[in-house]
Amino acid sequence: MVPRYLIDFSLDELPCVETDVMVIGAGIAGLFTTIRASESNRVLIITKPKSLLESNTRYAQGGIAAVISDEDSPDYHRQDTLIAGAGLCDPEAVDILVHEGPAGVQDLIRLGTQFDRENGELALTKEGAHSQRRILHAQGDATGAEIVRALSEKTKLNPNVTIWDDHFVIDLVTADNVCYGAIVQKPDGVRVYVKAKATILCSGGAGQLYRYTTNPEIATGDGIAMAYRAGAVVRDVEFIQFHPTALCYPGAPRFLISEAVRGEGAVLRNIRGERFMEKVHPQLELAPRDIVARAIVDEMEQTKSTFVYIDITHESPDMVKHRFPNIYEFCLNYGLDLTSDWIPVAPAAHYMMGGVKTDLNGETSVKRLYACGEVSSTGVHGANRLASNSLSEAIVYGRRIIEDIRTLDPIGSTPPIAERSHRPEHPMQPIVEKRLKLQKVMLRYVGLKRNAAGLGKGYDELKRQLPIYGTCLTKREEYEFANLLTLAMLTTEAALLREESRGGHYREDFPERDDFVWRKHIQLQRENGKTEERVHDV
Repeated sequence: MVPRYLIDFSLDELPCVETDVMVIGAGIAGLFTTIRASESNRVLIITKPKSLLESNTRYAQGGIAAVISDEDSPDYHRQDTLIAGAGLCDPEAVDILVHEGPAGVQDLIRLGTQFDRENGELALTKEGAHSQRRILHAQGDATGAEIVRALSEKTKLNPNVTIWDDHFVIDLVTADNVCYGAIVQKPDGVRVYVKAKATILCSGGAGQLYRYTTNPEIATGDGIAMAYRAGAVVRDVEFIQFHPTALCYPGAPRFLISEAVRGEGAVLRNIRGERFMEKVHPQLELAPRDIVARAIVDEMEQTKSTFVYIDITHESPDMVKHRFPNIYEFCLNYGLDLTSDWIPVAPAAHYMMGGVKTDLNGETSVKRLYACGEVSSTGVHGANRLASNSLSEAIVYGRRIIEDIRTLDPIGSTPPIAERSHRPEHPMQPIVEKRLKLQKVMLRYVGLKRNAAGLGKGYDELKRQLPIYGTCLTKREEYEFANLLTLAMLTTEAALLREESRGGHYREDFPERDDFVWRKHIQLQRENGKTEERVHDV
């Protein structure tokens, strides 16, 4: 159903640009791997936005998790990660994260990231499901923006790095399960073939699968979709993390109200002003995100409301303004004072735990193709990501990818590759309408609560959009929709297969976790034009 390539082409007819390493995406994963790779390679970094500053990382408020305090230990961090992952983490991948994370933080500091300090020491906070204070933050609640600032400045000044912004990577070029590079569309519509000895996907997640998301417009799952088309194994995409507390207010976007707000003492209340997490989980508001998000939805349904409140008014106004300056200012722009008002919030799509499966060095099942950051499935997150582990994962596995690339020989000549399907013009229905319809289907049937009937209906509705693959696509929004459709179908298919509830996947018709049958991964791979499903034991 999903074609190998989205466009008709012949490599012989495309201009060719050669580089040592191609990095696709410019969040923390893309920028960090670019800087490290440039120490011994020519690097081309490609990003959809017109600025290196625009990425999912920029919106990461809470921070980066690493063992810094003498009161903490890698064993504690490991235990917290495994508990949150609900039995599906790869213990070896988690060990790598918790032991190599502190060195990664030091790398960020050396590259110019200015984390907050108290009395000369790195300031640490606590977030949901963490047993210790181990979250480093910057400018209170602007950690991602500060990291991107520092890394983008280093990237721009690097003589071994070429930056292509406002470019779109359409498809990966492969032959005999080896990646040779990618087909890229320039801002003027001209397509080029970029050949590289190593291609690194750092393209982020797919929050735009859903109508309500904390992700920016660029989060359309491009990397996962193109890797799937290229034959790479995609794993665990049924596990979608919905952030419990996104601003839900007329006229305002679904702005993230960081989990760190609850970490600093905020409580959740229903529209009657009653706290409700006491009856749900012993960790109250700091329970794992999936539990908090479903509890909020349950409370909204019981009280017939579209939101609940987050309340931190009992804390010192000075502390709130100092610790959460950006959240405070953003809410104030909409007439909401974080220091004196209860803030209306509701869950929104936030993070995909699954992605392109990699080994412990970040390489996918396609040789010379690597994945880092949210686009990847390293085994760290399992069924539910522990808060603030994602930035750590990007740094730790970015370092390992670059070490692995050092062993690669130059890539050989590209085999003659062409796609000649003679696609007709695309349908007249505007892509914006198609995208909105897809998002509504995902929200209704593949959201926080799922069941077989709804998933089946959702899958059938998504299949009606399949003709888009057979048409002539030329614009960025058309490629993005095709990628979203690919990922929507994979997510729905995986959710149908997993007949239990675990982490970010909840089935109303199978509400219990079943370790005996389902302590397994669902892996999807495109072979012979169709999806091959595999279930693998942990």
